[in-house]
Amino acid sequence: MEVSSLNKTLILLILLLATLARGQGNRGRGQGTRVGFYRATCPRVESIVQSAVQSAVQSNPTIAPGLLRMFFHDCFVNGCDASILIEGPSTEKASGPNSLLRGFEVIDAAKGQLETACPGVVSCADIVALAARDSVVLTGGRRWQVPLGRRDGLVSQASDTANLPAATDPITVQIRKFADKDLNTQDLVTLVGGHTIGTSACLLFSYRLYNFNNTNGPDPDINQAFLPQLRALCPNGGNAFRRVDLDTGSVNSFGNSFYENLRNGRGVIESDAKLWSDRRTQRYVQGFLGVRGQPGSRFNAEFGRAMVKMGNTEVKTGRQGQIRRVCTAIN
Repeated sequence: MEVSSLNKTLILLILLLATLARGQGNRGRGQGTRVGFYRATCPRVESIVQSAVQSAVQSNPTIAPGLLRMFFHDCFVNGCDASILIEGPSTEKASGPNSLLRGFEVIDAAKGQLETACPGVVSCADIVALAARDSVVLTGGRRWQVPLGRRDGLVSQASDTANLPAATDPITVQIRKFADKDLNTQDLVTLVGGHTIGTSACLLFSYRLYNFNNTNGPDPDINQAFLPQLRALCPNGGNAFRRVDLDTGSVNSFGNSFYENLRNGRGVIESDAKLWSDRRTQRYVQGFLGVRGQPGSRFNAEFGRAMVKMGNTEVKTGRQGQIRRVCTAIN
């Protein structure tokens, strides 16, 4: 009997340690979200958000990439908790990396409608996640199921945005920043493919055109035939806030043409261009340019998968955080 009791104790201890180990391994992955989270409490949540996004994008197509980028920037700072929406002089929203984001009014509009339909139920974080998905679909991307159940964060500090991926990051830094969020190199290449829609201000890349690394010349990764086009759009000393398409020839259409441009030396942002010039990432770019299936089909499927994975980064669920009454301020 003593041996039997000891064995039972050891088995229970082993099971407990295994459970704890799984919990540590999943700490950054945001357990607790699920598809259909609001099925009983707010069944119209997806249609309400979709309607708000569709109305905004029809009026202004630049809203679509703005909402997609908003989700990315939110998830990379303390997890996907809508901390990017909080207003104030020292919040994430007021930081330099987020100064050019757009689409905040769409989230506010959807939140207002949801507070009327089902007050105090849907988090701003889930609205941001749904709006990002709907923006991709409205520009031709494939729809994916969005797990919901996030809670809104209580902290938003501009200083925390220092770790956001930057336009000048070398591949090693990019890989590290994504790994810190439990995202691998394939996820990196896939998610950066979101640049297939949207634009960049000249101020973020014009240094590549004239005096790259103090060479008095352009970045050698830029196709020489593409260089005059970029210089015409962003003349030396010109308007730093002029917007330039990140995926030349396909700015409002979601697909794998972004990777074709990288292969052809037509990447606008330095960190994007490096995805082709570095072997660690080039193989994934090449994979999206393969001939299997229809062009861009694999990328579309992979993008949805990677978005779900990123969307579970450090999320607040259960009793964590809160459901904000308005997205711009903590209750």
